[in-house]
Amino acid sequence: MTILEAKPFINGKWISSDREVLEVTSPYSGEVIGKQYLATSDDVEEALAATFAAKKDIAKITSYNRAKILKKAAALLEQEKERFAKLISLELGKPLKNTLDEVARSIETLELSGEEAKRLTGETLPGDVSERGSQAIATTFRVPVGVVAAITPFNAPLNLVCHKVGPSFAAGNSTILKPAPQTALIATELLKLLLEAGLPENAVNMVLGGIETGQQIVKDDRVNIISFTGGTVASKNICEIAGMKKVLLELGGNASTIVHEDADLKRAADICAKTGFSNSGQSCISVQRVYVHKSVVEEFAELLKTEIEKLKVGDPLLPDTDVGTLVHEGAAERIEQWINEAVQEGATLVTGGKRNGASVQPTLLLNPAKTSNVVCQEVFGPIVGIIPYETIEEAIEETNNSEFGLQAGIFTNKMDVAYQVAHALEVGGVVINGSSNFRLDHWPYGGVKNSGIGREGPRYAIEDMTETKMIVLRIPE
Repeated sequence: MTILEAKPFINGKWISSDREVLEVTSPYSGEVIGKQYLATSDDVEEALAATFAAKKDIAKITSYNRAKILKKAAALLEQEKERFAKLISLELGKPLKNTLDEVARSIETLELSGEEAKRLTGETLPGDVSERGSQAIATTFRVPVGVVAAITPFNAPLNLVCHKVGPSFAAGNSTILKPAPQTALIATELLKLLLEAGLPENAVNMVLGGIETGQQIVKDDRVNIISFTGGTVASKNICEIAGMKKVLLELGGNASTIVHEDADLKRAADICAKTGFSNSGQSCISVQRVYVHKSVVEEFAELLKTEIEKLKVGDPLLPDTDVGTLVHEGAAERIEQWINEAVQEGATLVTGGKRNGASVQPTLLLNPAKTSNVVCQEVFGPIVGIIPYETIEEAIEETNNSEFGLQAGIFTNKMDVAYQVAHALEVGGVVINGSSNFRLDHWPYGGVKNSGIGREGPRYAIEDMTETKMIVLRIPE
């Protein structure tokens, strides 16, 4: 096997000499698949200085050319989709069927970013709506903010980098990128592809490292926007140290899906099984809490158990594998502990629950305590809990009784119930007749409460990554 290298990219150069090196191992096989060179504090400073120095040059690139580069990158990624998918599976333990889907979504995200580069439109505002403005007219323009810091997670390591770098460049900004330490290889390969597509060498600087590296970026006054996807603890730290800059946060959740008494139970069970355990549940909107009407809870639990036990757990590089590993063994150990705690607190273990290294069997719990970790916290693993309810108002209340509010689902054939629930839930998005785990990349994606600030999706990210500039013409009388 070829050993790949993840390196910082600073001021147009790949950096490796005299840097701390970490081995990159596959969470499934444990074999070494690459190595990662960590950026020093001086490297981060150089990257920040280079990104700041480049912002005027990047802003001068025409929208046409920014769009052309991003669409060329999408075309190149289409040609390389199998190689990129296999690398994500190797590095993350995510099944190939999921990583092929992630690459397809990443292609879309780059294409969408290219399209949106041509839609940086403003408006004309007559002044005569005011008594003082009869001889004035204003025009607004969308202009780049300058420097965007993109800090990305491991769970969708290709698409979420595309969701930050794509809109940032489309808007005319320079970007400093810090990908997750667990998935630096795929970030490196994407940056190489972007450069091949014609991305200017000064458009993106990439540094590799952990918390201290991220904090050095966040604190720096040369950064105009922090775009971060990750956990609540890290996001609160970012808000504390960021200072006077805009912060965009796409955070986690403990997503609720409601199955009402009139729902198509078989369809609901099939969808919940597929979307509760893809990527071993390592998704911010993965199905976690399933509130089921008490009149159908036994039938639904049996149907869901059947669908879960059809899932194939194993080698993420095999095309028929449904569930691979978690990102590392430590994450799997935490999931195993949470399952055991839930059972000790009264939950019924319907299926699954066993761990093997970094892999945990898809697990279904019935009636976990409402105060348990698997209900209150973000599991970020292959656990789904079924909780019975009597009235739809109770399901709404229980869903809203959370510090999170990212996305939710509702299965029902009653449109009045569907819209009652959709309007009442305190979340960023509601999927009717689908689970919480459904997202298209051109839609506005994000949450409320501790699930974040701002929205992703190229059009919506670009709105945050640009400023409104107004030019006023005063006409002589």
